[in-house]
Amino acid sequence: MNRIEELRKEIDTIDSGIVDLYRRRMDVAHSIGQYKREHGIPVSDPGRERALLNRLGEAAGPEHEYGVRALFNLLLSQSRASQLLDQRPVSPLGESIRGALRDTPPLFPPKAVVACQGLEGAYSQIACEKLFSAPSIMYFRQFDHVFDAVDSGLCRYGILPIENSLAGSVSSVYDSMRRHRFFIVRSVRVKIDHTLLALPGAAMEDIREVYSHQQAIMQCSRFLADHPSWQVHVCENTAMAARTVAESGRKDIAAISSVACAALYGLNCVARDIQNNPNNHTRFICIARQPEIYPGADHTSLMLSLPDKPGSLYELLGRFSAQGINLTRLESRPIPGQDFEFMFYFEFESSVYSPQFTRLMEELSATLEQFSYLGSYSEIV
Repeated sequence: MNRIEELRKEIDTIDSGIVDLYRRRMDVAHSIGQYKREHGIPVSDPGRERALLNRLGEAAGPEHEYGVRALFNLLLSQSRASQLLDQRPVSPLGESIRGALRDTPPLFPPKAVVACQGLEGAYSQIACEKLFSAPSIMYFRQFDHVFDAVDSGLCRYGILPIENSLAGSVSSVYDSMRRHRFFIVRSVRVKIDHTLLALPGAAMEDIREVYSHQQAIMQCSRFLADHPSWQVHVCENTAMAARTVAESGRKDIAAISSVACAALYGLNCVARDIQNNPNNHTRFICIARQPEIYPGADHTSLMLSLPDKPGSLYELLGRFSAQGINLTRLESRPIPGQDFEFMFYFEFESSVYSPQFTRLMEELSATLEQFSYLGSYSEIV
């Protein structure tokens, strides 16, 4: 046996010991939790935890202090979560998830009343028709109105863009998500091909002004940079831009919009595929008032805030890693009126049918002051 194999064998022995000690620690933590519950003692004891971390960090020495602190932060977090769940024999979130898994029909509905932001020809409409074979679409001017239409029961579903492969997140939608109660039931990716549209007879040299949505303007920034004399105006959406041009009667203005809007509003395509990159996709979510988890759901979204202390995000990420869960998106947005505090949006891939999934959701709900489960769903590409 060579030296490296000897060392690895020694590591394996140490690891087995760590696993045994971990089990023993969690068993004792469980007993402590039972005692606290029986005697009305709070689960969290910040003073003791702080003293413990200081003592263990000092014992580890300067070289290993921060590693030991990180390790025991995770252990303490797991212990707290276990004790909190012991004190909550029935978790409302766990019951909600299990109820959605049990009661959601096996097939996504082909027909529904759906709320979309914009008007006929908007990319939200294209996303909607990719999800539903025969939707009844109601259009609203603002993203908040889409949330309101679903929350009030006026529409069963709502379609909202959340990110673009070139321009990034749709910040206004993320900000609206914080103010509303909803559940994501499906998502869809739509290929975006931007076109410069103008009235029949208009040529490129005639254009003086361009109208479009802010996201489309960012996605076509290189094309617009080649025409620095053009005035660029922001519209509520790309379909509104096309309609504005159609109703203006002017041949010196154009819209950045979809090819579908050309036929819809009687416009000509002055230039095609003007986005910065041909691989341009926007991701839309379909929201509902109640959780619906259809077969094949493998994406889950969360919204949460974290304590303002060093290592809180690292500690949370460690809990996902410990469950072997792959995080696919992490977005942060400042909380208005709260300096240097942020709301985090997580998205990850995991089977919703595993007991570990529901337990993790229950743990996070029990241990985080602000936590919202936003739904589990599949994505259409």
